[in-house]
Amino acid sequence: MQPDAARRFPQGVYGVGDEPDPRFSLANERTFLAWIRTALALIAAGVALEAFGLSLNSGFRLVAALVLIVAGILTPLQAWFGWMRTEKALRQNRPLPAPVVAGPLGVAVILAGLLVVLGLLFASGQP
Repeated sequence: MQPDAARRFPQGVYGVGDEPDPRFSLANERTFLAWIRTALALIAAGVALEAFGLSLNSGFRLVAALVLIVAGILTPLQAWFGWMRTEKALRQNRPLPAPVVAGPLGVAVILAGLLVVLGLLFASGQP
């Protein structure tokens, strides 16, 4: 453990193992930021879907928007916990962990897409 590790947050990550090659830590940070961008995009898509009032069945449109927004709210959990797990693995020279929430998020996006398709098929002609 490095002497300045006690001042770094989160201590549960920086207090274990040895400093990895900075390139790996920086790549892990870029992955974290990519998850955050994904969260913003999911939330924006959900808000836009409902705010623009597209000619979709309003029930399907609302549910699709909610699915996207909830997925966007949960995505930062993947970002944070994924970053911590990966950084710990790097510091302890262990294999990198798989993303935990990526599968359910993919299912949520597929579900939202299917709801939009159903909303188009069952559109009543009014927004």
